[in-house]
Amino acid sequence: MAKVKGDIVVDIEKCKGCELCVVACPQGTIALSDKINKKGYHYMVKIKDNCTGCENCALVCPDAVITVYRKSGKKKEKVATISNVQKDMTLEVN
Repeated sequence: MAKVKGDIVVDIEKCKGCELCVVACPQGTIALSDKINKKGYHYMVKIKDNCTGCENCALVCPDAVITVYRKSGKKKEKVATISNVQKDMTLEVN
């Protein structure tokens, strides 16, 4: 079985730097940037290339600004986008 590799994209202009994704990431892939966005927040950035695509960061992000990708071999597929959450929700991942 091929090793699954992940990747994340953070919408830095919407990120408020709450650091919940840092705590949720088992790989230590994400950290707070030294730079600030247009709203004046330090935003989250990927600091290591060891993401497994576990989706923990996207699930805990209160502003839904993280998109997770998972790839195995040469194929890269989008596995999670959480957006515009207004109330409690149930999420099932297959």
